[in-house]
Amino acid sequence: MASLKNLGALTLLLLLLSLTVQTWGKEDADGAGSECRVATEVSEEKASALKLKVIAIFTILIASILGISSPILLRGMPLFKPDGKVFVLVKAFASGVILATGYVHVLPDSFECLTSPCLPDYPWSKFPFTTFIAMVAAVLTLMVDSFAMSYYRKHGMNEVECEHGNQIEHRHGHGHSHGVGVKKLDEEASKLLRYQIIAQVLELGIVVHSVVIGLSMGASQNARTIRPLIAAICFHQLFEGVGLGGCLLQAEYKAKMKAIMVFFFSVTTPFGIALGIGLSHVYSDNSPASLIVVGVLNATSGGLLNYMALVDLLAADFMGAKLQSNMKLQMWAFIAVLLGVSGMSLMAKWA
Repeated sequence: MASLKNLGALTLLLLLLSLTVQTWGKEDADGAGSECRVATEVSEEKASALKLKVIAIFTILIASILGISSPILLRGMPLFKPDGKVFVLVKAFASGVILATGYVHVLPDSFECLTSPCLPDYPWSKFPFTTFIAMVAAVLTLMVDSFAMSYYRKHGMNEVECEHGNQIEHRHGHGHSHGVGVKKLDEEASKLLRYQIIAQVLELGIVVHSVVIGLSMGASQNARTIRPLIAAICFHQLFEGVGLGGCLLQAEYKAKMKAIMVFFFSVTTPFGIALGIGLSHVYSDNSPASLIVVGVLNATSGGLLNYMALVDLLAADFMGAKLQSNMKLQMWAFIAVLLGVSGMSLMAKWA
């Protein structure tokens, strides 16, 4: 009887042990299956993100080329000549895009990086680094602007005069005094140098920002984030390129220099995306080093773009003789600026 009781107890124990093992096995299988499903979903998300990034490289490249090349290619059409009304309105719109890029896109990104909780409280939360860096960048841009003009006035004026002197002197003819011709030549040469410096400094600010936004997109593994970014950045590059292309057109660079500047503007964002793809395994958006570098670069670019948009583009045009002498054109130019600012600000919803 005792043996039967012991056998029953042993059977019951084996049954319980069997049920427990089966339960553990089921849980392990479910856990492994869950992990496999998560790994598969992550892998599919990365693959989808990579496809979108490859698409982004080519679409943004095309948008950039179209944007910066359109003012140069349309120069031969009477409607789009640099001294025409349509060109003034297009440039005003593009200047508004550049202004909004600095204020609405670049500086907020810098604020987000340099005030991130991933950075130590001291010194990053104790001082407004973004606005300070942007202010210093604007002052340094003014210095570069000023010193470059002084340098080229002393050393580069002769070359510019040689290129354009014959044309300007021909306009004055033989009935005008030599002094008037020389004065006109000096004014034309100074104006041309100004346009050339504006084009170079503006491209520098745009290139810095373009690399940063490209790097961020390339390092992202979220397809849902990348998809709206493509459209937003294409719009950004298209109209920012129009603004820079207008400056290149007024600078009257030779074909080689134009090609170089068009190339660098067009490839910087795609290059940033490709760099981000290559660094996606080691690059972390939330690492202190990445936050500081990206934040400082964005703040510098924002200060530079804001200065260039307000001082060298908008103020120079609106205080110039063409708009000051034509109130109707001036009003339409203001509307064009507001449209550029509004359109680019709306893009901040997605990018």
